Amino acid sequence: MTTRAELGKKTERLREIIASRNSLIVAYSGGVDSAVLAWMAHEVLGAQMRAVIADSASLARTHLEDALTFAREHAIPVEVAETHELENPDYIRNDSMRCFHCKDELFTVLERYRESKGFDAIAYGVNADDEGDFRPGQQAALQHHVLAPLLEAGLTKAEIRELARQSNLRVWDKPASACLSSRMEYGRAVTPEALSVIERGEDALRALGFRQFRVRHHGEIARIEIAQEELPGALTPEMASSFTKIFRELGFKFVTLDLEGFRSGSMNQLLTPEELLRARRPA
Repeated sequence: MTTRAELGKKTERLREIIASRNSLIVAYSGGVDSAVLAWMAHEVLGAQMRAVIADSASLARTHLEDALTFAREHAIPVEVAETHELENPDYIRNDSMRCFHCKDELFTVLERYRESKGFDAIAYGVNADDEGDFRPGQQAALQHHVLAPLLEAGLTKAEIRELARQSNLRVWDKPASACLSSRMEYGRAVTPEALSVIERGEDALRALGFRQFRVRHHGEIARIEIAQEELPGALTPEMASSFTKIFRELGFKFVTLDLEGFRSGSMNQLLTPEELLRARRPA
């Protein structure tokens, strides 16, 4: 477990990394990592930073609204930039490299923004725990020479959450979030219609009082993942009836509750070793 002194050293290192730049754009999603990075960049650089959030059909409206609200709460300069990954056939195909194509589009858009506004560099919120994970988007970041201050400072996800808690940032215990496309089974085309169905399903679960969950899209099957600590509330006949009604109205023929509960990246379990290796190769 990280001591307060150790976290303090890493936090100071993060400040130094950010201060080494004259100005900075933060690829901002509103998740705890990018929110802490944007907040710290604003603390260090003031008006010489900009948080830019990419908007497309793969971003849930609730996540966009919350990200913008957090930025306003801390007077962080923020802008919304449209991305067009859904116009890329390689992205739509939805193979194991989908995340690469998404981040490639994101960083291409941010690089144009950086050049037009005269900013020094772009940074994103990858952390030390992400290094061993399946994250093809990191290849795109390397290709675009995007900075990774949290990773460079050696901060883990737990340490970032603790830093946020100590700094009274409400996102410190925010549930993990990812783009809506991550809910689609690999090989099934990503379409605005499918993403809308997933978003409406997740909005309905949120309205039922659940906090950490995913709606996984398997064609005719909706596979619902709910955090283990929340599963008892889902395992009732009444809730089963609610799930069935909600997801059949959204067009699914079969509605399932995953008894393993919520876990990030569960779709990756379906990938072959070759696909996993491909996405981890250096750029």
